[in-house]
Amino acid sequence: LSLSSSCSFVALTRQVKMARGPRKHMKRIAAPKHWMLDKLTGIFAPRPSAGPHKLRECIPMLLLVRNRLKYALTYAEAKVVMNSRAIKVDGKIKTDVTYPCGFMDVISIEKTDENFRLLHDTKGRFVMHRITSQEAAYKLCRVKTLAMGAGTIPYIVTHDGRTIRFPDPLIKVHDTVKVELATNKVIEFAKFEVGNVCAITAGHNIGRVGTIIHTEKHAGGHNIVHLKDKTGATWATRQGNVFVLGSGKNPAISLPRAKGIKHSIIEEAARRAQKAK
Repeated sequence: LSLSSSCSFVALTRQVKMARGPRKHMKRIAAPKHWMLDKLTGIFAPRPSAGPHKLRECIPMLLLVRNRLKYALTYAEAKVVMNSRAIKVDGKIKTDVTYPCGFMDVISIEKTDENFRLLHDTKGRFVMHRITSQEAAYKLCRVKTLAMGAGTIPYIVTHDGRTIRFPDPLIKVHDTVKVELATNKVIEFAKFEVGNVCAITAGHNIGRVGTIIHTEKHAGGHNIVHLKDKTGATWATRQGNVFVLGSGKNPAISLPRAKGIKHSIIEEAARRAQKAK
């Protein structure tokens, strides 16, 4: 090989060299906006561990303990709190400070007798909605996959990574199952049908709660669902963004203060002005 060709070969090998293993860090600017981290406090953000929820659709446990609940002032203090085994997610003790918590997860703190359910507000941010110990015994899970396993055993996979074997034959994809956390058994289920109450989990209408009016079927594309809330406002979104909350107009869980009603900027300004009087 000539000198020029050997140099080009070295340059080519340097270009195609891959990183070794998964990424371990996240810059603060690259963190999802709904985490509500300020830009100037540091360079890095806590990168969520691999877990049941996607990176951009979860929030690390550290931010819940430190930024939301204010049970710690620093990362080190939050680590001490987590290592004390005081915090449970869906009934199981978690010690990982970057454990990814997501939509519908139940966070329990026995020492303070507190229970929270992670829900969305109409601006796409996670809300730690305080619930009773009775309501903390179950959660709602959206069915993502229905398949037949080894030995012709039917099973479903839910939005939070659960695999439940031998489901009710009436349960289909896009339906919602009510799961008892202690046993991982399905107590009830709600069908994806017209007239049932739903929450939106992604897109511009995230956090809104309404009932299904009708569904547009698009073969080879995304099905579009039309919904209406209690104020009469209507909107449309993809079927993949719709999470059924219960049969009929009554959700199987309690909702945050706004009840999933989205107000315009003008309406919000008028409400703030009225409060200020």
